[in-house]
Amino acid sequence: MTRPHKPRSVRHDPDVVYFKPAGVPMRLLKEIPLGLDELEALRLADVENLSHEEVGAMMNVSRATAGRILGEARRKTALALVHGWAIRIEGGVVETIDADGPTAPETGGFPPAGRGRGRGWGNRQ
Repeated sequence: MTRPHKPRSVRHDPDVVYFKPAGVPMRLLKEIPLGLDELEALRLADVENLSHEEVGAMMNVSRATAGRILGEARRKTALALVHGWAIRIEGGVVETIDADGPTAPETGGFPPAGRGRGRGWGNRQ
């Protein structure tokens, strides 16, 4: 049995949580989930131009973990762009940080469907 994920600190709550190629009907699209922690790592590293060490400190994880999260986020984004898949931003084990301090950890909403969904991705509502 694997150890449960430590909640990752997230400071950005996206207004848009779904991206899809223009002109392709939804029923024909494969989609790939991008966790809130992966989006936060992308935002901090690529938009805010922070190092992996700084990203880790901001997200309350180690530098190595921040690098792994960022690598997976970049891989998923590249797959979606290359293959024309939709990107769905959703849940994960995160702790939202705002001006008032941290809130309770979120686990992502609905439990994963089916047997092969993996690491507990849920729907963000």
